[in-house]
Amino acid sequence: MSTTEIILTEKIENLGVEADVVKVKRGYARNFLVPRGLALEVTPATLKRLNLLKAKRAEREAKELNEADELARRINKLKITLELETGETGKAFGSITAADIAERLKKELGGQTEVDRHRIQLDKPIKETGEHEVTIKLHHDVVAKLTINVKAKGGEEAAGEDEDKKSEDKGFKAKPKAKHAK
Repeated sequence: MSTTEIILTEKIENLGVEADVVKVKRGYARNFLVPRGLALEVTPATLKRLNLLKAKRAEREAKELNEADELARRINKLKITLELETGETGKAFGSITAADIAERLKKELGGQTEVDRHRIQLDKPIKETGEHEVTIKLHHDVVAKLTINVKAKGGEEAAGEDEDKKSEDKGFKAKPKAKHAK
């Protein structure tokens, strides 16, 4: 299979970002990348355009870094309280996942800023009450720390309901089961 060198004009997943010179199969370049404007063939004229693409890339990366820094400052200031369904013994019925945290962050940050749930680094879902610190990787150079306070929901209510039932059932005694002979 013959390969050719091309200059990428946009970020392409699993291949590279703009201004990268990469080797791809000739058919992929000729039939897909070049006709869609995603890449340019390497010629002396396109090598001159490479500097423009590098400037565009540097500008985009600087903008992404600034946005990530600003978002990290906002997230570091936040302290979110989430409720976890628990039973009377304090055992959790569910858990708090990265998707739950991302949804709550969207509400807290005003709705226009959204944090992808895949950027929230949880080793496992949160199943205990208390204070937890969650790491959010916003950019390869920017990491935010979010403090989450998890409170029990339903534990106190369930315990109160059980006490009411016990007080109602005091006069009732269950009959012992008769043993049946075979």
